[in-house]
Amino acid sequence: MEHTFDFDEIIDQSGSCAMKYEQLGQLFGRCDLRPLWIADMDFACHPAIQEAMMKRFAHPIYGYTATPDSYWQSIIDWLWSRHGVRVSREELIFAPGVVKALAFCVNFFTRQGDHIIIQEPVYHPFRMVIEGNGRVVSNNRLIHVSDGDYVIDYDDLEEKMADPQTKMMILCNPHNPAGVQWTSESLQRVARMAKKHGVIVVSDEIHGDLMLWGQKHQPFVESCPEAAEVGIWLGAPSKTFNIPGFASSWIMIRNEALRIPFYSWLDANEFSDPTFTAVLAAETAYRYGGEWLDALIPYIQDNIIAVEEFMASRLPQVKVHRPQASFLVWLDMRELGLTQQQVMDALVNKAHLALNNGTMFGEDGDGFVRLNVATPRRCLVEALEAMAGAFS
Repeated sequence: MEHTFDFDEIIDQSGSCAMKYEQLGQLFGRCDLRPLWIADMDFACHPAIQEAMMKRFAHPIYGYTATPDSYWQSIIDWLWSRHGVRVSREELIFAPGVVKALAFCVNFFTRQGDHIIIQEPVYHPFRMVIEGNGRVVSNNRLIHVSDGDYVIDYDDLEEKMADPQTKMMILCNPHNPAGVQWTSESLQRVARMAKKHGVIVVSDEIHGDLMLWGQKHQPFVESCPEAAEVGIWLGAPSKTFNIPGFASSWIMIRNEALRIPFYSWLDANEFSDPTFTAVLAAETAYRYGGEWLDALIPYIQDNIIAVEEFMASRLPQVKVHRPQASFLVWLDMRELGLTQQQVMDALVNKAHLALNNGTMFGEDGDGFVRLNVATPRRCLVEALEAMAGAFS
């Protein structure tokens, strides 16, 4: 059955315990803000997901459930049809969220005091998981080049990987918050460096389905043979189909020497046992959600263009980083001539907007904010108007 999807529909989320609203007071000091911060969407998911969940919940028994083979096949089929990547059942295992999967990797493959490389500005739970588990962050800072893009400092990366205390690198591919899809050449260079120095690369690719402007996702483990040896691929349907509340993700490892002991540990501790809701939501999304995603991508692109055109016309001091993937836009606010505190104060207390403070992603995020554009266009335009008024 073909569907049409109304991304312009404004959906009341009150009473749903939506984090984007529930944590406004705690994080921003007031609750009367338009939330454009946390990385979920304001769009209804595919009707097939809603229907599958309601049908299952109509059954009155919610006991222990086995994971059907069809769940694993849905992931295998999706990766092949969407990305041209062949994956076997043995290479996959469930995890209850990508950050939890990352934490499992950190705890299994490294020890307290080990160094783990990240590339700030980057998704802040990377640092939190490392430091919270007694490991040490080794920051291979990205280079912000003149055209507004970011590139990897390979000399610094080589130096940090060569440190015998360095055991792991956490790669964000596509990168959050910068929206960069790393090229095959970049991934190959990282992989060969990691292989040379015995460093495991955990690649968070949760935004890999949300490719924009005709870009193709480049999975790290597929970039070269060395990447398959050292790489761990973390993926999920959560960002793709707006279902993060089901806490469903997966891990894929090619190298048996990494995979078998790690997956055995996950199984022994029941970290890899999914709930029936996680399985049903993910399988339904992968089976039927492609048409929804195909409709979503141009809507997100048009929202990004709306931001670019608005800033060029009304706030030319604000530079927009056009993402190659995801619905998150990195805004360079430095030409406003304000401190980061002043920028955030104006957004919160004048514009009544909740955007992510750039410093959340590391010191190199100073002068930036992250804007979530996965919202009905009318809401986005109203938010931009409020922003222009706050900085006029």
